[in-house]
Amino acid sequence: MQAFLIFAIGGFVAQLVDGSLGMAYGVTSTTILLTAGLTPALASASVHLAELGTSVASGLSHWKFGNVDWKVVLTLGVPGAVGAFLGATALSNLSTEAAEPWMSTILLALGLYVLLRFAIRPLQRRRLTGVSPKLLAPLGLVAGFVDATGGGGWGPVATPTLLSTGKIEPRKVIGSVDTSEFLIAAAASLGFLTSLSHQELSWTTVGALLLGGVLAAPLAAYLVRIVPMRLIGVGAGGLIVLTNARTLIKNFELPAPSPTIIYAAIVVAWVAALVYTVRVIRAERRATTEVDEQAAEPVGH
Repeated sequence: MQAFLIFAIGGFVAQLVDGSLGMAYGVTSTTILLTAGLTPALASASVHLAELGTSVASGLSHWKFGNVDWKVVLTLGVPGAVGAFLGATALSNLSTEAAEPWMSTILLALGLYVLLRFAIRPLQRRRLTGVSPKLLAPLGLVAGFVDATGGGGWGPVATPTLLSTGKIEPRKVIGSVDTSEFLIAAAASLGFLTSLSHQELSWTTVGALLLGGVLAAPLAAYLVRIVPMRLIGVGAGGLIVLTNARTLIKNFELPAPSPTIIYAAIVVAWVAALVYTVRVIRAERRATTEVDEQAAEPVGH
């Protein structure tokens, strides 16, 4: 029961982040499972099996509100499924000693990307001409492979890349990426179940992650309304970086005082990013208020 509660809380936190940002469910939940002691392959397998349920719920919701471009879903998702299956097979055949630093490095890089992505100003939109399959197909293949081998990464790799083009409506980018994630979760799960037949997968862990995610979904939707997305992104990204840096430091057995110096540097940079983000948000709100007040002034004053 104690393990079930821990993993349910992990799924809750992961969905809270993902529901608020449109990404990072896998990155966050895999980081939590690795910290709890699961092997990299079993952690990624558990996350992807749980995502079979969460991605269906998310996809149906986005489809209902018209946020899905099915051409993007298929062109991105099918190569992504191929990459995810290959990634799951590759990770399952790595030893735990080799897989743990590999996965933690990927997660740390993704966490740093999420932190920086939400700390900087939003990218400017361009003409909505659509994205070429020449970009979508290789992007899906790479993002699917990274997602399976790193225990997460489909959203952090695919969503910002498509948003950066400015050629698809942001709501359809998030909706299409979330919907296509079912294909990636299914392919990765198949790869893990095939390759990990000799290892015992904990369905309790999968169920706990799924339950926590379902419970967090309404709260995440509410947080989007009251907490700035950029602040959540910087907070979650910094936490992911710090947690996976700890794993890498333990793996490489760095001598003192190196770990302390690295932790201090990460915390200082994280706090600085949070402070900077808060100041930018406040400045943007003041500017918006001034514009609204000027617009409300009577003509001739």
